Amino acid sequence: MIAKLSKHTDVVTASITLPGSKSESNRLLILQALYPGIVIENISISDDTAVLQKALANTNTILDIHHAGTAMRFLTPYLAATTQKEIILTGSARMQERPIGILVTALRTLGAKITYTQKEGYPPLCIAPCVLQSQVSISANVSSQYISALLLIAPHLEKGLLITLEGAITSRPYIEMTLMLLKKIGVSCSFKDQVIEVLPLKSVKKSSIIVEGDWSSASYYYSLVALSKNLKVRLSSFKIDSLQGDTALVLFYENLGVTTTYIDAHTILLSKNNNPLPSVFKADLTATPDLAQTIAVTCFGLAIPCHLRGLHTLKIKETDRLRALHVEFTKLGAVVYTTGEALRLEGHTIPLEKIINNPIITTYQDHRMAMAFAPLAMLFPLTIQAPLVVAKSYPSFYKDLTKIGIETTFLESSLA
Repeated sequence: MIAKLSKHTDVVTASITLPGSKSESNRLLILQALYPGIVIENISISDDTAVLQKALANTNTILDIHHAGTAMRFLTPYLAATTQKEIILTGSARMQERPIGILVTALRTLGAKITYTQKEGYPPLCIAPCVLQSQVSISANVSSQYISALLLIAPHLEKGLLITLEGAITSRPYIEMTLMLLKKIGVSCSFKDQVIEVLPLKSVKKSSIIVEGDWSSASYYYSLVALSKNLKVRLSSFKIDSLQGDTALVLFYENLGVTTTYIDAHTILLSKNNNPLPSVFKADLTATPDLAQTIAVTCFGLAIPCHLRGLHTLKIKETDRLRALHVEFTKLGAVVYTTGEALRLEGHTIPLEKIINNPIITTYQDHRMAMAFAPLAMLFPLTIQAPLVVAKSYPSFYKDLTKIGIETTFLESSLA
């Protein structure tokens, strides 16, 4: 299947209610499985969250989480800490190419009985019953999800958990989010320098936690406003004291022509500002790598160079995102360079108005490739291959685009 996107009307103001944060929802699901007193409201409607919910209810000996990387990382320690029988944890072909050795090694240090059933360092995993200990060291510069995965089971362990982080810490806001959720349910924990300590918690009183709207999904509306003439977008439901690191959007996009105003405690208004655009947009996205694709596409659409660094984790996402961006930008006539941790978009070899009619954007089974490039429909028609991949995090994405004035036509095609 392909989707043809084009701007069909000028919308002045649009209102969008974003789905619940996938990051918050998936963390809370693990905590809820350990502490049934937790009630989750406004849970994410993403495929990834549905997969994790189904996995946590699984009673079979083989557990297939398909493309859901968060589920693979969160379930590995959860199963090590709770399973009463051997479980095979597996996923799609791409999932079996995504490394998990750092997390497995840390869990083995704690006493976990985990073996690789095929390739060393990669899923599928065989996880057997065990008793986990209370101290571990883990590399912090590869994926914050490894650390969050350990933190989520930490209060369930008899003596809690002391984690020593080795090396530079990547995506730190996601670790902070996990710790804040632990504190919300009554866990005592601390994070000082390179050491995180989580004390044990026997039980949780019945309590309700409301999941905030997803700031990562908000990024596509920032891009749409930046590429528009005068579009305003109201987004809800948000919290002023958000746990999500992607609130960094507010500062990044202030420099890309978009101002954020809180209308009330749960609603923000995005509007164009008159700030001069930078001659080159530069940002370190070590803490917020999921914003890289959106920011790069925005800069492309605004015809300004951008230099983004701190992107080393993009190579182990749903696809190698740095390579994918290089291919797609080159296809659109951009001059782009990538390294193992950075992207430099220097300009265009052809003017935007002369870009080939309906360029085809390949998505590489990556939801963020589809959604990051979609805002270019504000400037010219384009085609997105395998568009329904957005269901991984934001199933209603194309429906919501119609509120912005962008029409989507779905067609069967051999390109999918």
